[in-house]
Amino acid sequence: QVQLVESGGGLVQPGGSLRLTCEASKYTVEPTVIGWFRQAPGKERELVAACTSGGNTNYADSVKGRFTIFRENDEKRVYLQMNALKPEDTGVYYCAADYAASPLITTWYYWGQGTQVTVSS
Repeated sequence: QVQLVESGGGLVQPGGSLRLTCEASKYTVEPTVIGWFRQAPGKERELVAACTSGGNTNYADSVKGRFTIFRENDEKRVYLQMNALKPEDTGVYYCAADYAASPLITTWYYWGQGTQVTVSS
């Protein structure tokens, strides 16, 4: 069992920054992959960024160079630093986790409740 809780969403102007936090708990074995997804109104949920316990990262092309996913080993938290935000980044951001060798081959079994990010002037 893995419990995920997201925080840090909010309203920000275009060009601004936000940092999202995903706190994982209630697990016996630490998940090996953690990812951030987002879902915009009327669109499918998409993988934005992911990382493995070994330190590998993956990013969607639309956020490369602007978003950074990182984790602090002494805390059960994974962060998504979002810079140079655009209106098209608006959506509900979800944290997900699983036990897999790569975020590209996992089914993402565990999910948080989501946090709203709105980029608007």
